[in-house]
Amino acid sequence: MRATGIVRRIDDLGRVVIPKEIRRTMRIREGEPLEIYTDKDGEVIFKKYSPLGEISTFSAKYADALNKAAGIPVAVCDRDTVVAVAGINGREYLEKPISGSISSALEKRQSFTAAEAGTGIELTEHGTGRVSYLTPIISDGDVIGGIMLLAREGCTPDESERKMINTGALFLSKQLEL
Repeated sequence: MRATGIVRRIDDLGRVVIPKEIRRTMRIREGEPLEIYTDKDGEVIFKKYSPLGEISTFSAKYADALNKAAGIPVAVCDRDTVVAVAGINGREYLEKPISGSISSALEKRQSFTAAEAGTGIELTEHGTGRVSYLTPIISDGDVIGGIMLLAREGCTPDESERKMINTGALFLSKQLEL
């Protein structure tokens, strides 16, 4: 843990304001849920809550099944990081921050399709991987992440691949509503 040098007081209702610069750096949006942890040393820790993180093992198995059934590389992300991949080297992508382009696409609550074969938007902030098709995972009216078909050289996502990705997003959203 590193110190920020920022001190805040708790108000009479028990609230603490998280400074704007920290919210921006940590990508904490208004209304976003935070988990609260404590430890034996008296520390209070706020962690961004990810519903997809709760079912990351399940998401990984689903991505793997999609990859094996259709032979397509798949990734699943929450609103901040890649939580599951299949058909590609996972170490390059897992738990890496998603790109601003992916975040923007998710915020629009619409599917994204690359205009031409082999192109797409960057998957991670560090420029690794390209996404040729993305659909948001929406649970209880909120965008909680996305499922993506990764770009393949010379291949544009066809109708059946897009339907599989859409079905995956719907399936994962239903798992979270249980």
